[in-house]
Amino acid sequence: MKKDEATCRGGSHRTTRTGTGAGFAARTGGSFAGPRAMVYDSDNIEEADILTAREEELTMPDYVHPDVLVSTEWVAEHLTDPTVRIVESDEDRALYTQGHIPGAVEIDWHVDLQDPLQRDYIDRAGFERLCAERGISNDTTVVFYGDKNNWWACYAFWVFKLYGHDKCRIMNGGRKRWELDGRPWSTDRVDYPATTYTAPEQDGSIRALRDEVLKHCKAGKQLLDVRSPEEYRGERMHMPDYPNEGAVRGGHIPGAANVPWPLNCNEDGTFKTAKELEKLYIKELKMKRRSPTIAYCRIGERSSLTWFVLKYLLGFGNVKNYDGSWLEWGNAVRVPIAKGDTPA
Repeated sequence: MKKDEATCRGGSHRTTRTGTGAGFAARTGGSFAGPRAMVYDSDNIEEADILTAREEELTMPDYVHPDVLVSTEWVAEHLTDPTVRIVESDEDRALYTQGHIPGAVEIDWHVDLQDPLQRDYIDRAGFERLCAERGISNDTTVVFYGDKNNWWACYAFWVFKLYGHDKCRIMNGGRKRWELDGRPWSTDRVDYPATTYTAPEQDGSIRALRDEVLKHCKAGKQLLDVRSPEEYRGERMHMPDYPNEGAVRGGHIPGAANVPWPLNCNEDGTFKTAKELEKLYIKELKMKRRSPTIAYCRIGERSSLTWFVLKYLLGFGNVKNYDGSWLEWGNAVRVPIAKGDTPA
């Protein structure tokens, strides 16, 4: 993982500023008439597609549910608000130790959210225990942020929604935007008094399992593969610079359009405008907000960001994240697989 690090001293303790590599935007084309493929060319990055205005950081008025996003300024103003808990969730766990937003707690996607025995999430009791230990109550506003343009923040957000937590927010731009705004990092240990938390069982309306995905695929419903074009075409079974994590077969689920997750984001880590996202999904792919939609990637982390965009920023009414994703599908017996640039 490539990181640009600059170390500074603040007050009596040492803080570390860590930034991820620059994000990117790319040309897209195609239509969703069946569906069809979204073509992504990583060699043709267009500066014109990158939105760098401060306006997007401060206000999000054009999204269907703008209240789910908060700016770094809003977070800075609520650092000591007892009704708010700031949560960092990263791919690289070292980042939190090197420097986190003052007062933020860490929730690790693997250690804290995954069942240690079977491939599933922690159960209801485990989620209740996690929230109580982090000082989160049922009425706490939980603000998630992290590295990778908020991949893992959206993943943690999705798990919290899976267990029905009402007040969930994403800090637009994540660690990268906080760094670009020159805001302070802290290395202080964070502990809050334990709370009492009560959760319902998992909400199946936002999670797709393999058998449902198979029926969805056969019915020709809206299906999005948010991985890289190379993964989609079956040329590799993992992201560039990442190890293969065990898929036996490469390719994509038949009927899935390829819309790589970075197309949702600007160079500074913030989400693109509603107008840009509508052009991508609705005008170019001809997707319907009311049609059942499933997004997937490799293990459900990248697709959780696309799920967030579709559900909250664009207002899709029935969208699910298939967290089993290619790690499950690429190992399953007798499930259909397609290769190449086209969905079929």
